[in-house]
Amino acid sequence: MASFLGLFVVLIAMAAAGNIAAAASHEFKVGDSLGWTEPTSNGTDVYNQWASKKRFQVGDSLEFDYKNDSVLVVDKKGYYHCVASNPISSFSDGKTIYKLEKPGLIYFISGVPDHCKNGQRLIVDVMALHPSPHPGHHPDSADSPSPSPLPSSATMASSPTILLALATLVLLSSGSAMLQ
Repeated sequence: MASFLGLFVVLIAMAAAGNIAAAASHEFKVGDSLGWTEPTSNGTDVYNQWASKKRFQVGDSLEFDYKNDSVLVVDKKGYYHCVASNPISSFSDGKTIYKLEKPGLIYFISGVPDHCKNGQRLIVDVMALHPSPHPGHHPDSADSPSPSPLPSSATMASSPTILLALATLVLLSSGSAMLQ
């Protein structure tokens, strides 16, 4: 019976791993085909327009592709005043992958003089991870409580992997009972 319990634990762990993978992260290429470069004179808000069409969540990554430039992570003041002298982080490798690790606003600017003032800057609003709403749930409903950060037992019980694990346990247990 102990081996059946071990098998059950392994199957539950596999199901949990499947649920974690369901909240897969995304990698966004900043500026899409434009990449990270100084915008033209009529495109000074191009990066924030790009970001406004995306939904960034904790665990996602931003890919900055650039040549003869840099990416600086700065505070709000550094962003609005294009202050590159005291960045939180600085990158100049030509292809920077920046992992979004916490919710909130993150400010990016170019480290090349005048590029920031000419529009090469970006604000990213990172959302915390939330489970998918249940069918029939309307996320904008003001009177409904916030969803739990952990899957409900109903969600877990409906997982095919868990159902398979339970069925396997029942079959193995009934086989074991017949042998006794």
